[in-house]
Amino acid sequence: MSEIEQTAYLLHSRPYQDHNYIVELLTEHDGKVSAIAYTGKGIKNNKKALLQPFRLLNIVLKGRNALKNLSRIESSSKSLNIVGDNLFSAFYLNELLVRLMTEQHPCADLFDCYQKSLSDLALNKPLENILRHFEMILLTELGVLFDFSTLNELTNLKQKDEQGFVLQNNVDKVYFSSEHGFIPILNNQQIPCYTGTYVIKHLHAIATQRLDSLEVMFTYKRLMRQVINTLLGNKPLNSRKLFSNTKNF
Repeated sequence: MSEIEQTAYLLHSRPYQDHNYIVELLTEHDGKVSAIAYTGKGIKNNKKALLQPFRLLNIVLKGRNALKNLSRIESSSKSLNIVGDNLFSAFYLNELLVRLMTEQHPCADLFDCYQKSLSDLALNKPLENILRHFEMILLTELGVLFDFSTLNELTNLKQKDEQGFVLQNNVDKVYFSSEHGFIPILNNQQIPCYTGTYVIKHLHAIATQRLDSLEVMFTYKRLMRQVINTLLGNKPLNSRKLFSNTKNF
């Protein structure tokens, strides 16, 4: 890793020995990085005050080991004013990155998407759209491919008008596999599935990013949650437990 100045966001921090913190950062050039930050004893040391989430930082990392040293940190801007459900959602984005991203994997597109997501949360733009877009970009970065072409083959859809599509056969129940795309359910398999012609139409709307329907957004959330839960395994997200009243994730 080059010792260059780059921008970063703090995702998580925890105390480590005397006057130290282990921080997890999403960086502009190096992806997610763990580092030791020495905050010092003196009241003039403002490094601890800068270690706040949702603030763009200028940093320099040093070291050849997996755990770097945060040798320099400066504020690049003020913390964004994110409140209410939007704040809960911002913590959700941070936890997804901490839990799912590998260390030191450059991900410039994901960094840009995270930065824009925070800005949109601060501007109170539609919350569901922000979350679903970020989840899709993150999963794409992780190698999950949403192949909607298999859905086209299964349902043999023909475009009817601007309102949607007409199904041309009896396939009305499918499930999603990250390896094979959308697959029909031909018996009573007990797996997460998408049932009904309208729900399948929702999946087509997601494929073309026609997201102006509440029903489509609900199906979109189901799809994202299914894939993310598979990646998380048996350990649930703390942000979901702490903010159970927020229904967007």
